[in-house]
Amino acid sequence: MKTMNRREFLHTTTIAATLAMASPIAIAANQEMPTARRLPRWRGFNLLEKFTARGEGNPPFRESDFELMTEWGFDFVRLPMSYLCWSSHAEPLKLREAELKHVDEAVEFGRKHGIHVNLNFHRAPGYCVNPPKEPFDLWKDEPALEAAAFHWGHFAKRYKGIPNDRLSFDLLNEPANVSEETYVRVVKRMVQAIRAEDPARLIVADGLQWGRDPVHGLVDLGLAQSTRGYDPMQISHYQASWVGGSDRWPEPTWPLKVGDRVTDKATLRRERIEPWKKLEAKGVGVHVGEWGAHNRTPHKVALAWMRDCLDLWKEAGWGWALWNLRGSFGVADSQRKDVQYEDFRGVKLDREMLKVLQAG
Repeated sequence: MKTMNRREFLHTTTIAATLAMASPIAIAANQEMPTARRLPRWRGFNLLEKFTARGEGNPPFRESDFELMTEWGFDFVRLPMSYLCWSSHAEPLKLREAELKHVDEAVEFGRKHGIHVNLNFHRAPGYCVNPPKEPFDLWKDEPALEAAAFHWGHFAKRYKGIPNDRLSFDLLNEPANVSEETYVRVVKRMVQAIRAEDPARLIVADGLQWGRDPVHGLVDLGLAQSTRGYDPMQISHYQASWVGGSDRWPEPTWPLKVGDRVTDKATLRRERIEPWKKLEAKGVGVHVGEWGAHNRTPHKVALAWMRDCLDLWKEAGWGWALWNLRGSFGVADSQRKDVQYEDFRGVKLDREMLKVLQAG
């Protein structure tokens, strides 16, 4: 046996340490680094610990969620976050480090468990799809846009050097009721702030009209885009308390018939897949950032619809993230009345739904 000298020993141990810190995804799959033009078919969930700011403070992300996702065969997590979890309306440029460390922990959980982490601003300075309305307007007010760019610039600097197979940024959740021209202007400003700190960071932009419509005006920026899987809403949001009138919808079936209109798998392919395929053909990677069915939708109907959605996305080559892991849309603790739950690692598991997701 050859004897190893001190220099060789130090060189070898340095390489080993570097590999130990590298992304489990890249090492395990030996795959190319993801780019905005070509995304992996990442599959996973949204985690909601920072989804909306809580008066008593927001809890950290749970490592146990990452452990479950890995055990079940998933490799992606989207973290929709409110900037108010670490900042304030009064002082939007002042950041609270203690809360930001929770995000650091989630990024580290992703590295540790082989889960790609996608950071998203669900509420950015000046805009959120949900109430309450922001005191300033991201689309019109320069201070709001300055603050949004500042926050993204901070995250870019904070996580510079983390490879794109481990981390990506999703700029703004579900822009709506705004022109494409205005949206493109705002996105450009946030992208500039990110690339000033980290030119190589993988960036995703949500589609317009609540993420449903592709944005061809962003093609030249070198971004991926995120679509949604909530069509038809009579299935995805049946009796959802935050959707006005949904309590008066008839109980859904799949395929869904409303008046003379029938929505089925072919309808979804034509209306929700083909327009995004035209965008993809221009060199834009596509991912389904949110989808799922609220717990009031009959379970059998939800699963039948989910199977068709998953088939379409598999056919398209797109990944997805269910809203959510734990909660009314989720595979765990969803409180559906028509499910026989399994006690599993501290959660009430919808095993039937899990199998559908694993197959998709």
